[in-house]
Amino acid sequence: MTSTPPTTAAPAAPPTGLRAFYEDPAVPVASGADRSHRQARMLARALGPVRPDRPAATVLDVGCGDGTAAAVAARVLAGHRIVGVDWSQDALRRAARRVPQVVRGELSDGRLPFASGAADAVLFSEVVEHLVDPDSALDELHRVLRPGGHLMLSTPNLAAWYNRALLLAGVQPVFSEVSLRRIHGRPGDQVVGHLRLFTARALREFVAASGFDVVRVEGAPFHGVPRPLRPLDRLACRLPSLASILLVHARRK
Repeated sequence: MTSTPPTTAAPAAPPTGLRAFYEDPAVPVASGADRSHRQARMLARALGPVRPDRPAATVLDVGCGDGTAAAVAARVLAGHRIVGVDWSQDALRRAARRVPQVVRGELSDGRLPFASGAADAVLFSEVVEHLVDPDSALDELHRVLRPGGHLMLSTPNLAAWYNRALLLAGVQPVFSEVSLRRIHGRPGDQVVGHLRLFTARALREFVAASGFDVVRVEGAPFHGVPRPLRPLDRLACRLPSLASILLVHARRK
């Protein structure tokens, strides 16, 4: 009687499409420090300091990338618990050097590995513009937040002051991309995988339609603006509809 040799599992297929793009270590996974500081300060004002009558909050940095923004937030949000969440194994390896706790989770393929209402706040920093299905993503963030929990979302502004001028000149706006392979028709030379772009008005309406009350919208500068134009970019932050980056503070209904 001959025995059947044990079967060997086939090696996992390499990622393809968008998954392969975001697993590529060459794809940027960090945002500007100025935006990170502004967003962290907004959340610090919302949460308040840890006190005996106000326990530490659980903050999920969903789409944490290399953990740079979470590390900035940890310094501003002293005492609160910050958990980095990302779908990219490469990003999580880097984030683990900066954030005490990291968890692999996906918004595009099922639920995040957290119970409903488990989080007091979610940082969602320049992630929504990369999503095929942003509606389902906001639904999932709504699920993991407790009632009254805070959503701190940031994303590039389609109507940034320089994009308005570029469109008038017939040039593709900054932040918009028509290919995952190379840049076409706009300034810059780095592909970052933007699929969705928002104006301040569209972002307010989108967040509100997802079951949140929009508390505040602020602007932040973009680190990629040429140095001579940076004072003007910082000035534009006073009017969020013209700013490079939109920062939204919303609360779960």
